Amino acid sequence: MTPATKMLDKAKIPYRLHEYQHDANAGAYGLEAAAKLQLPAEWVFKTLVAELDNGNLVVAIIPVDKKLNLKQLAKAAKAKKAAMAAPEKVQRSTGYVLGGVSPIGQKKRLATFIDESAEPLPQIYVSGGRRGLDIELMPTDLKEVTQARFVSLV
Repeated sequence: MTPATKMLDKAKIPYRLHEYQHDANAGAYGLEAAAKLQLPAEWVFKTLVAELDNGNLVVAIIPVDKKLNLKQLAKAAKAKKAAMAAPEKVQRSTGYVLGGVSPIGQKKRLATFIDESAEPLPQIYVSGGRRGLDIELMPTDLKEVTQARFVSLV
């Protein structure tokens, strides 16, 4: 049980857990998850935390094989600029370690944006709150539980 699974249980949102053996030498956690779970990369999403020019942190959820467009994220968050947040800020605000940051059940509720490519998919996979654990759920359920918006982020 992680804060993510507890939050999904409490909200009565259906999901499935998928565990895999995390390789400590893996650099790209999301790509590792897609490979080990034998899933198309466009179904597996990574959770990134960025800091806006006003100091607020925001969450971007994008396919693991894509690069976040920080200008698009800033625009979606109604800010001028966005930059990737420092690892210690990410861990402090989410309660999760890097490589295991789930968009669900974070310590502080941050404004959340999901790349629009997720919306038409029947299900997507996001981190379950630790390395080696992914959650499969419907994109609309992820949007609901995180109070997110679908926007163009890549």
